[in-house]
Amino acid sequence: MTVKLIRNAYEAGLTMTAVLLSWGAALALEGMAGLHTDVLVLAVALTLTLASTQRTADTRRRLTSLVLLPATAAASIFVGRLLASHYAAGAALYTAGMALAVWIRRFGPAATKAGTLIALPLVALLVVPGPALPPEARSGLVTWGWSALVGAMACGSVWLVQSLGDRLAPWPPAPAPATPSRRSRLHPRPSTRMALQMAAGIATAFTLGHLLFDDHWPWVVLTAYVAASGNRGRTDVLRKGIERLAGACAGTLLATGVAATGVTGHTAVALMFTTLAIALWLRPLNYAYWAAGMTCALSLLLGYFGQHAESLLPTRLEGIAVGAVLSVASAWWLLPVPKRREPAAARPAWT
Repeated sequence: MTVKLIRNAYEAGLTMTAVLLSWGAALALEGMAGLHTDVLVLAVALTLTLASTQRTADTRRRLTSLVLLPATAAASIFVGRLLASHYAAGAALYTAGMALAVWIRRFGPAATKAGTLIALPLVALLVVPGPALPPEARSGLVTWGWSALVGAMACGSVWLVQSLGDRLAPWPPAPAPATPSRRSRLHPRPSTRMALQMAAGIATAFTLGHLLFDDHWPWVVLTAYVAASGNRGRTDVLRKGIERLAGACAGTLLATGVAATGVTGHTAVALMFTTLAIALWLRPLNYAYWAAGMTCALSLLLGYFGQHAESLLPTRLEGIAVGAVLSVASAWWLLPVPKRREPAAARPAWT
């Protein structure tokens, strides 16, 4: 356990170094181009989600990411604007994109990795406050061109830090799990089943999220995605839903305590990065640690943007609970996938 904790700390350190490098570059870009603070959130979200998927990537995969991630990041801005102006159309397009990212796994490992890159900016779209921001902070949101540039900076930061980290590490990087070549005899194929489950869960989350939680619908949709991604069967989805809810409850208590201290400004930003680092370190032990850390970090983020985060925490818990139930329901009763032994596609670290 001690060796595992040490190695987890090293990997978390690499990820946070890449995050801080990308954040610093985005901060300079914000000042030079007169952009809004959300460009910083986008840089952190993309770098954090990309880091885990690129950890064992070869040069070819990294070059593919350098092309695909900026393009999909730019496209995600269009989806975000569509959600703000025409919610139903934006929700339909978002759902189709997430389902496509899962469905193309049927074409092999390369397509699976491409699907992960397609999903990353869409996940980040739920984390970047966007519609959940206070009205006075919604003007000047990052455009598609700047978003593509931030995506390229995230790729460069991850590539640089991980390459240096591999050279300096006291142990070799863990090899990527082998993907079995045996073709499934299940009909419809597992990828089709999971895509339909993902589409049903996310579409329902968009509907109920908007009806029940107004501008805070991203919490429902994000949980519905998290619990269903990397689906290894019904029990796996149920376990992830429970762990996310349990972690969010613990994070709520932690965030309430932090809010009571009145932390604001640069201190809140520093505390947010510290919380992310600790959550990354403990995540391999249990997903609930990551859910708790993320709940606290996002509360600090919303507080930085002027929202009273402590008053929103009960609503966040309700949204997470609804999203988990929707994901579990779709996995259990809509073309369920039998328990599989082969590795599932990587789930973005931010989630």
